[in-house]
Amino acid sequence: MTTTVQDAPERSRFEIEVDGELAGFLDYRKDGDEYALPHTRVYPQFEGRGVGHDLVRCALEEIAKRGGTVLPYCPFVPRVILDHPEFTELVREEERASFGL
Repeated sequence: MTTTVQDAPERSRFEIEVDGELAGFLDYRKDGDEYALPHTRVYPQFEGRGVGHDLVRCALEEIAKRGGTVLPYCPFVPRVILDHPEFTELVREEERASFGL
């Protein structure tokens, strides 16, 4: 299984492909360097394989490279952050408790 994650700014989302097929996406709303992340979607035929986790992790890596911050409104995103505590710093300290971080 080969996966790739890329930013699709024209659709305001990060997309993940599995073996060349769109498997899901992570919506964002960008304001300056801040990314609000309201929704993650993985298509049913790709569920249960860690695709959503990989999508969010790769998106957070990219946002970190860009020097951005995140507002993880989608409840799945904080779960990934808890699995990868190095991403906690992407959420402003004063916002962390409201997202369970």
